[in-house]
Parts: sequence; C-alpha cells; structure tokens
Amino acid sequence: MIIDLLYLIAAVCFILALKGLSSPDSASSGNWIGIAGMVFACAAAYLSTDISDAIWTLFAICIGGGIGIYITKSVSMTSLPQMVAAFHSLVGMAAVLVAFSAYYAPNIFKIIDKLENIYKSSLIEMGLGVAIGAITFSGSLIAFAKLHEIYKGNAVPKELNAFLGSSVLCLIFYFVMTESSGAFLLIALFSFILGATLIMPIGGADMPVVVSMLNSYSGWAASGIGFTLHNDLLIITGALVGSSGAILSYIMCKGMNRSLLNVIFPSGQDVSGSKKSNAVRPFKQGSPEDAAFILKNAKSVIVVPGYGMATSQAQHALKEMSDLLKKNGTTVRYAIHPVAGRMPGHMNVLLAEANVPYDDVFELDEINRDFATCDVAYVIGANDVTNPAAKNDPSSSIYGMPIFEVDKAKIVLFLKRSMGTGYAGVDNELFYAQNTMMLLGDAKKTTEAIVKAL
Repeated sequence: MIIDLLYLIAAVCFILALKGLSSPDSASSGNWIGIAGMVFACAAAYLSTDISDAIWTLFAICIGGGIGIYITKSVSMTSLPQMVAAFHSLVGMAAVLVAFSAYYAPNIFKIIDKLENIYKSSLIEMGLGVAIGAITFSGSLIAFAKLHEIYKGNAVPKELNAFLGSSVLCLIFYFVMTESSGAFLLIALFSFILGATLIMPIGGADMPVVVSMLNSYSGWAASGIGFTLHNDLLIITGALVGSSGAILSYIMCKGMNRSLLNVIFPSGQDVSGSKKSNAVRPFKQGSPEDAAFILKNAKSVIVVPGYGMATSQAQHALKEMSDLLKKNGTTVRYAIHPVAGRMPGHMNVLLAEANVPYDDVFELDEINRDFATCDVAYVIGANDVTNPAAKNDPSSSIYGMPIFEVDKAKIVLFLKRSMGTGYAGVDNELFYAQNTMMLLGDAKKTTEAIVKAL
C-alpha cells in the first residue's frame, strides 16, 4: 500500500514537473518538483526489494546518484548537449539489459504460464523494448560523438536502413512466435547497427532535432521497461518523456520548415553541408571600439545568440553590455531560433543563467519582422540560423529552413572566432554583405572589450 502510494505521488510529481518546465517562469519550481518525484520513486524502489537485496539497492541508488551529481557539476554549459545525448544512451541500454534479464530469467519477472512458456504479450514487450533500447543506445552514442566533434558522420545508403528496419520487424514477429534466442540476439544486433546508421548521415544543422528525437526514444524505451517490470510509474514516466519529446521534435521541425522523416532520412549524401569555397573574399573587419561606437548611437539592438556564445561563455558579458545600452536609452532584445545551439532550449538556458529578463527574449515568429527596422543586429556565433543560403540557394543543405533575416538590419555586427563555416558546414554570405562588420576572435573577450569601450 505504501509503495503504491509513493509511486502515485512520484507520478503526479513528474506530471507537474513537466508542466512547470514548459515555461521559463516556472522552470525552477518544476525542476525541484521533478527531483522530489525521483526521491519518492527511489524510496518506493528501495522499499519494494527483499531484505536480502535492500543493501544492494541502496548501494546502486547511492552510486548512480553520486555519479549523476559529479557529472552535472563538472560538465560545462558548452557540453550540455553531449551530456544529454549520453544520458539518453544509458536509458536505452537499461531497456536492453532489462529485456535480456526478463528473457533469460522469466520466472523472476513472473511472465511465464503453467507450461513455463513466456506470455506472448511479454515477448512483444521484450522484442520492442530491446529494439527501441538498442536503437536509442547506439544512436545516442553517435549523436554524442558528433556533438563533441570527434566524429563528423558518413553517408549511409537508404537501402541499408530499410533492410535493417524491416529485418528487425520480421525478427520481432518470428521471436514472438517461436521464443527463439537466436532471433532475440539478432534483434539486438540489428537494432544496435540501425541506431548508428540512422544518425550517421544527419547534418549538423539538424542535431538539435536529433537530440529531441532521441529523448523521445529513451522515453518509449523506459515505458517498455515498465511493462516488463510491471511498474506503473515507469510506464507513465516513459510515456510522458516519449510523447513530450515527439511533440518537441515536431515543433522544431515545423520551425525549420522540415518534416521529421526528412530529418531522419536526409535526401542528400553530403553530411557536411554544401561545398565550401576556398577562395579568399573581401569582408569588413572591425574592432571592439568600432562596435562600441555603433552600439552607443543605436536606438534599437537585437541580439542573436548561437553556439559561439556557449563556447566562449559570453552570456554574462553580453548581459553587462545590454544593461549599459539600456541605460543609454537603447532598446535591447534577444532573438532565439528553435534550433540555435546544439540542443532544444540551449540558448534559453544560457541567457537565464546570466539573468536576462524573460520579457526581453523572443522567438523567431515574434521578432523576425523587426530586423528591418532595427539599427544593429548583434550576432554572436549564430551562423546557420542567419545564413541567407537557407532562402537563396536551393542546393544548400539548409535550404528552406526559416532563418533570422538579420541582413535587413541597418548594421550587422557578427562575432566569430574565424571566417569558417558553421556546424552545418555551409558558407555564410552574410559575412561579405555591405552592412556586415566582422568582429573576429573570442566572443567573450570581444564583448568585454566592447563593454570597456562603452
């Protein structure tokens, strides 16, 4: 009775946490409610074990919690997307291990009939659980490697993914009918390969959608674990994560003017984006003092943050610069693209860390038309989401993606380390526009120099 009550409280906490996390104003309280829900869940798991296993359960909870605390304390904001991808892989592997445990020790899970045959429903759960879990695990590892820039990706024939996907479905059907251990092992093997080959060809500009999609996969994998373990809390929590991740992926794809199928199965074979030009082209380069003079005389400034801000941790210097401009009577707003950075909400988290007011932050549809009337667009590493190639170059890998029309501003101040391409590997025509001034170097140091000049 107590265990069921704890699970019910935990489930309610997770639902309220998800509601709280849907708004910046309530995100902090939502996070604490989620933590409380996990405490109740761990307490229920501990109380539900036998006395002989209680010490091992407590040991596992402490070890897992300790590792989680260490990782989150040591990982920088720049590496947050990689951490999320790595955590998704753990959920996937957990689903695989539970499925294997259930198959090889069905009596412990109480999923056998009087003839000691595993129930058909449990075989379906195991087959789907190991498939989704394996795809989530290997796909998340590839996403981690790409986000950490230790692997660029390779083109994968669509026929291979089609073969692997259809093979997994056929093997699941055969496994349910026969309980074949060979089929079970092949489901896991093919799914591990399929997870990797699905993510390998996806371009850099689509990685935020991939992270969201893997989040959804991990939720469904957790829900599958719940059915196998007869744990209602895992079923509810997994369904919440799976459905919310799927909805977020849809919202982001809509923001990119892309379909989810188009992201998962890219039409092109060049994972690095459009071809790069090695030709040296003229561009305007300015100093922090030049930028300070321009900003001081501006009445309206729109800041467009991107991954460059995360890399240099420039959000605090940016907030200081904005405060100085506001004291000078300048209107300062922030424009956040749905896929800015390397994961959903990446820029929002960084700006919140610097205490940027929520009322100053706007989404693409809310602020895009205002670039035509603003004096300065201050772009800090947001390469792909400001690239005119998305509108003008049908051969570009980002063609059709809605972008911020910063080129319509009177002056564009673009902060970058170099004139290199962005994560999608596409050269940006905005660098060479007549109204663009490039501020090359570390974004934090450049912004601090602008603050000093102001």
